[in-house]
Amino acid sequence: MSEPLQPGLTRTERVSIDRDRTISFLGDDCRVYSTPKLLYDIEIASRNLLLAHGEPGRDSVGTRIELDHLAATLLGMWAEITVKLTAINGNAVTFEFSARDAIEDIARGRHNRFIVSPEKTVQRLRAKLAKAKELEAAGS
Repeated sequence: MSEPLQPGLTRTERVSIDRDRTISFLGDDCRVYSTPKLLYDIEIASRNLLLAHGEPGRDSVGTRIELDHLAATLLGMWAEITVKLTAINGNAVTFEFSARDAIEDIARGRHNRFIVSPEKTVQRLRAKLAKAKELEAAGS
């Protein structure tokens, strides 16, 4: 059984910087890890920590991120993302994170998530979709 959800828990995930994680505005020979993909990988690492230690049947959604992207990581390299749970306030959780590649630190920051019931979230989203379709139909 895993440790219960509590501040101080950490998780490190390594990602391979493949073509889909990169941007090429400096040319194909200088493709680098894009900030949006880095952000996505930070969210996944944080979510995975919560899934491993949280209540069964619960999930989380991202609500805020403060991200300093410090250095470029080239296509073909790896990056390690370490997230640390720093605070729990009801269903709101806060992480600090850092990321590095084989050469240097590449990112740091804070990330907030909110623990949700997937069933309730799906119901709320379906209701919003229905309302959006009603508004669209009324505007046509």
